[in-house]
Amino acid sequence: MARLYPIGIQSFEEIRKGGYVYVDKTAQLHQLVSTGKYYFFGRPRRFGKSLMISTLKAYFEGRKDLFEGLAMERLEKKWTASPVLHIDLNSQEYNSRKSLEDILDGYLTRWEEQYGRDPGGNSLSLRFAGVIRRAAGQSGQNVAILIDEYDKPLIQALGNDALQDEYRSLLKAFYGNLKSCDAHIRFALLTGVTRFSRVSIFSDLNNLNDITMDWQYATMCGIAESELLPNFEEDIRRLAEHQGLSYDDTCALLRKKFDGYHFTANGEGIYNPFSLLNTFYRMVPDNYWFSTGTPTILVKLLKQNHYRLSDLSQGVEATGDELNGLENTINNPTPLFFQSGYLTIKDYDQRFNVYQLGFPNQEVERGFLDFLMPNYVNLNGNTTSFHIRHFIREVETARIDDFMHRLQSFLADTPYELIREQELHYQNVLFIVFKLLGFYTDAEYHTSQGRIDLVVKTADYIYVMEFKFQGTAEEALTQIHEKNYAAPFASDPRTLYKIGVNFSSRTRNIERWLVE
Repeated sequence: MARLYPIGIQSFEEIRKGGYVYVDKTAQLHQLVSTGKYYFFGRPRRFGKSLMISTLKAYFEGRKDLFEGLAMERLEKKWTASPVLHIDLNSQEYNSRKSLEDILDGYLTRWEEQYGRDPGGNSLSLRFAGVIRRAAGQSGQNVAILIDEYDKPLIQALGNDALQDEYRSLLKAFYGNLKSCDAHIRFALLTGVTRFSRVSIFSDLNNLNDITMDWQYATMCGIAESELLPNFEEDIRRLAEHQGLSYDDTCALLRKKFDGYHFTANGEGIYNPFSLLNTFYRMVPDNYWFSTGTPTILVKLLKQNHYRLSDLSQGVEATGDELNGLENTINNPTPLFFQSGYLTIKDYDQRFNVYQLGFPNQEVERGFLDFLMPNYVNLNGNTTSFHIRHFIREVETARIDDFMHRLQSFLADTPYELIREQELHYQNVLFIVFKLLGFYTDAEYHTSQGRIDLVVKTADYIYVMEFKFQGTAEEALTQIHEKNYAAPFASDPRTLYKIGVNFSSRTRNIERWLVE
């Protein structure tokens, strides 16, 4: 019988009754409900947060039958059913205060049909408090409150300060019931992508335990390296056969493509579950996670901050306090990159509480660069893949003038507002183009003083390139000679070309190049 993969299915009940693949996370969930009461847990989109919420909902409803054969069945002894108030803000568009009010009103109306309504409580916050008290009173059991993607309205309003302020004031009062109604609450969990820690939403909820970067719960969503083989060995062997690869090479491919998420220092590597399940379903490793959402706000923030894109690859540093909040997104987009899954923890300096971040895996890096390219590069109406494909062929066949002319076309029509940032703009364009080239050839891009600006290796050729801004192509070529940049490749049988390139502020483009 073919394996069933729960792609797009977020209902724990449907997965268990339908015989779908399920990686057992219930031991961690049992620890969660047994050792605390109020939690916040952040993870990127499509990482299994909604399924986790659904699993907890089934647990608090006392659905022991759904946990047969899982760790929870063995660990839980009481199975006490409680009223569950579940809010999912993920699937809506929020473009006004009314749109958010309508969603919350819909949940409250359904609960009030079950538990009744206090005529004196007209605001959304007061109605929520009334539902919590009446649900606990009528059932004789305190309430479990599960809020999925609590921050969706706030994320959609990034860049719109006035709308964000409206959402904050509304949600601060609404979520404030998690503290004021403590006597009637058994358990509460908020999930989301980001933690707006010092911008009102959480300022009054100091009873929330943020376990986003807690090592005990690091693998509660996603598929850990230690969970891959016990749950998917059969699938990996099928994928290996389908792709014409060995089993070990297939494991390496999956690791390179989808592994590499780290939400704690020195934590176990975590695979993106959405991409992994789609790969096993289709037997094709592709960029499934990235294709389901576009990081438009991130690109906007990169441009606003005049961000040097090579820093994304060479390592971004951030303190623990920075990673846990979104206090200054306009001036520092790094926390949003981390919390939304485009950067992950690569290393940690405990002495200074500083994390080094980088792309988690090839899917994210390649997908992000593909998405960035049209925002920085002139594509003349064609797709990114069209230009990169032709560029690679020209590089592989030593058609130097052709690929240099194509570079000129990439830089054409530099926006007027970037004139003052020309050097940074050139560097960013070159970074994107040659990083994408590096997925097909061996491209090493350096910008530090005293190092080769660019080395590209193909099956037959090696290119050593030096770039000058407001200099001359002759000066660039002279630097290659004087610093012996070609020396490391002297014994290589491939044909080596030295290319000096100059950029002009007058033309806002490549002015000239020389080749030896």
